[in-house]
Amino acid sequence: MNIRDKYHVESIPKYETYDWLLYKHYAKRIPSISYSFGLFDNKKKLIGICTFGSPPSHSLCIGICGKKYYKKVMELNRLCVNNHKIKNLTSFFVGKCLKLINKNYIIVSYADTSRNHHGYIYQATNWIYTGLSAKRTERYDVNNPNKHSKTVTESMNYKDLSIRERPQKHRYVFFIGNKNFKKECILNLKYSIEKYPKGDNINYDTSYKPKTQIKLF
Repeated sequence: MNIRDKYHVESIPKYETYDWLLYKHYAKRIPSISYSFGLFDNKKKLIGICTFGSPPSHSLCIGICGKKYYKKVMELNRLCVNNHKIKNLTSFFVGKCLKLINKNYIIVSYADTSRNHHGYIYQATNWIYTGLSAKRTERYDVNNPNKHSKTVTESMNYKDLSIRERPQKHRYVFFIGNKNFKKECILNLKYSIEKYPKGDNINYDTSYKPKTQIKLF
């Protein structure tokens, strides 16, 4: 049996991803979610989730293909699959999710250099690599350095705040939809197309077992 015979991908309610996002994915936060998908094995067990939503940066939406297309930008913002040794399973999952959206969109996603991620899943599914995100600084809570910068506010005690460089991320872009839309996007792409980055990945711990596991088809 091949991957297609053993595994199934379908749209799931976004609340079914929450346990995965809060406790299994390394970011530990729920992002904007417009589309959410589940990867199921042949025992109907949920073994992976993938979510898409509006990017938090308006300038990014304009920056990819210009102001004309900024409303078409969607971010693949979370991808989490149980530890496995099945070759190409995660790329199979991502490819199926993109097909299920079935609308004209510019999809962007990132691989975090601070996690030694290079975006091999995106490379395997033929995304366009557009280089590293810009160098920026961010505020952080010295008592909780893993807390996301968006939740760090000026109302906090200044003694608990500090500034650090924000880790750069590998940026990937993928166009979905009809041929004319994809052709227009390629012609209007503002970022330069670069060679895929390479290196050794370090996978984060995905041993947590979410409560939502079984799907009744």
